[in-house]
Amino acid sequence: MVEGFEFKNKYNFDDLIKIVSILRSPGGCPWDREQTHKSIRANFIEETYEAIEAIDNDDPELLKEELGDVLLQVALHAQMESEAGRFNIDDVADGVCKKLIVRHPHVFGDVKADNSNEVLKNWDAIKKRTKNQKSDTETLESVSRALPALMRSYKVQKRASRAGFDWPDVYGALSKAREELSELEAEIEKGDKQACLDELGDFLFAAVNIARMLEIEPEEALTFSCDKFIKRFALCEKLAAESGSDFQSMSEKEMDVLWEKAKSVLQSETE
Repeated sequence: MVEGFEFKNKYNFDDLIKIVSILRSPGGCPWDREQTHKSIRANFIEETYEAIEAIDNDDPELLKEELGDVLLQVALHAQMESEAGRFNIDDVADGVCKKLIVRHPHVFGDVKADNSNEVLKNWDAIKKRTKNQKSDTETLESVSRALPALMRSYKVQKRASRAGFDWPDVYGALSKAREELSELEAEIEKGDKQACLDELGDFLFAAVNIARMLEIEPEEALTFSCDKFIKRFALCEKLAAESGSDFQSMSEKEMDVLWEKAKSVLQSETE
């Protein structure tokens, strides 16, 4: 039993910070004491994605739980830095509060912004100034390389667009995607794997450009297609079993027929 710890019916943020401090203390939890920023890096990513899943599922109770898990990760990382004497959770809060005040001059100052576009324009200008970014290239380079590639591509392209580097409409992006696909096909014919990697990346980047021009998040589009593929695959397997066929032993032509049937069934269910 931790001496002086008060059990409550309802805890708050300060209690969370205290509990994390106890867990990391010499008399706390051996596992928690052993952790470093890098050892729990993957946990941070995992908890964030689980919170996103709760949002996608419109599940407020699960979201409450998952946001708590994300908050725990923030508290753990801040506690590690507090132990090292570099900063603590109050410094984290101070930094984000100051950032919000500076980047909302239309709320906390006398700058005028009548719509979201003006807000974003001001935000980008302030961000560029406060981060001492002197060129548009620096704004592109500042997009984190740790982001999923589709997400990073989308953000890089958006920032390039704000700098005036963009297609006039989606058809320009479509034309570029066709061009990149042709180049990929040519490298496939040559059998050069490194060149294929290069051209495949260009093609995917061009596909993200199409999504951006259509104001569609590429991560969302690909997630939807992945879920759709799994549903069709599951139905194909079910239909094969019902017909007494061995799914894995079917020919390519038989699988194509089954796939089209599954596609038709699922489409009719959504109509």
